Amino acid sequence: MRSVRARAALGATVVVAVALIAAGLSVLLLLRNHLTDAADLQAEVTARETASRFALDRAPDLSDGDERPLQIVAENGCVIAVSEGLEKISGTGSDKVVPEPGCGEGEDPGDGDQDDERDGERDGDEGSDEEPEPGRVSADRPGLGSGSATVHGDTASYRFAAVEATRDDDGLTATVYAGAPLATERSTVATVRDAMLIGLPLLLIVVASVTWLVTRRALKPVEGIRGEMAAITASADLSRRVPEPDSRDEVARLARTTNETLAALEASEERQRRFVADASHELRSPIASLRTQLEVGAAHPELLDVAGAVEDTVRLQQLAADLLLLARLDAGERPGLARVDLGALVREEVSQRTAAEALGGGSGDRIPVTVEVAAGLEVDGSRSQLARVLGNLLDNARRHARAGIVASVRAEGREVVLAVADDGEGVPEAERERIFERFVRLDDARTRDEGGAGLGLAIARDVAERHGGSLTVGRAPAGGALFELRLPAAPAAS
Repeated sequence: MRSVRARAALGATVVVAVALIAAGLSVLLLLRNHLTDAADLQAEVTARETASRFALDRAPDLSDGDERPLQIVAENGCVIAVSEGLEKISGTGSDKVVPEPGCGEGEDPGDGDQDDERDGERDGDEGSDEEPEPGRVSADRPGLGSGSATVHGDTASYRFAAVEATRDDDGLTATVYAGAPLATERSTVATVRDAMLIGLPLLLIVVASVTWLVTRRALKPVEGIRGEMAAITASADLSRRVPEPDSRDEVARLARTTNETLAALEASEERQRRFVADASHELRSPIASLRTQLEVGAAHPELLDVAGAVEDTVRLQQLAADLLLLARLDAGERPGLARVDLGALVREEVSQRTAAEALGGGSGDRIPVTVEVAAGLEVDGSRSQLARVLGNLLDNARRHARAGIVASVRAEGREVVLAVADDGEGVPEAERERIFERFVRLDDARTRDEGGAGLGLAIARDVAERHGGSLTVGRAPAGGALFELRLPAAPAAS
């Protein structure tokens, strides 16, 4: 039962078996009722015909031409007449099969006074519904029942109809019992039942076999997908793909989805491989430079470039921080749900940079930053990560701007837009997506001192997407680059 084919075949067989058994029982029941009704009709016709002859004081036809049992029983229980050859009977008003002497002569052999009393009652209440009128057959529905009878030594089951009639000459009331054989009904039901008992197992075998074959054919592509996935797992070759069937069913969609997943895994592995290679290259350069300077300083202290060593150490520290942040983002780190005022964040970041530059001995940022923000524009997210995005955008703008940078915050519909524009050369349209890839630097930004490691914009876009927003680059009004960070506006406080 661990096989889907086996479970499908068993389930289909059980369902069909239950349905066929229920249908077969219904057919047998309906057939039996129909044949029983036909026997009842035959018995009623015979009983009424015999009762009519009795009521008209004619000799009833009790011949045994069709071997149907007939019995005429008076109200007091005595048997007036029976059909020829009747040897035994049950299911009627009396089990006697021999006519009693004097019964049917207009008086009760057991008590003559009762017959006179009954005649008087009929004379006084001639129109009563309880007894049929003299010379009439009861129009009420005949009584029907089952019984058995032995005719000429053959015992069989019968359906008996009981019709009441009153004889015309003396007013004697009697009940005529006529039987119709049930042999045809039982024979037909038995034949149909035997045919069902033979055909049902054969049909179930056919259903199970067809279901097994159809399920096996339907699941054959699934087995191919499983085998190919096992081979891919064993070989670790994500460039391979599972076979896609030509059909448009669920299996084909499963194969396409599996191939899309493999393609995504292959791209992710390729990005990870490039990331590791680029990170190793970027880390190797400052570490080698720092080691060289320290070795020279150890041998010749007077030649130690302390400022260069500090600069390489700071660059190495920043690169390590960027790599750690990317690792956390790749691991699925989600931003917090703190309420952040983007306008206040821009003012704070720009003022801190100006103060830090002043404390460092300069006169402020080399390129002045103009702040244009609207008040009360808030978003939900991580303040530290959004500050990191803003810092990366300002660093990028400062490396390329000529005379000024503009940082602004505005509302557009249900979004808050943080824009950083410079008046530099701008970003070529063909490179506007590539600059967001990791360790990508344009040709004019590849120097170690100015170009950075090529991770700032990649980090900025990853953070933006994890905040439910986007980061794009276009052309600024001054001709330089225009970076726009779009984030969903925080819902108004209740």
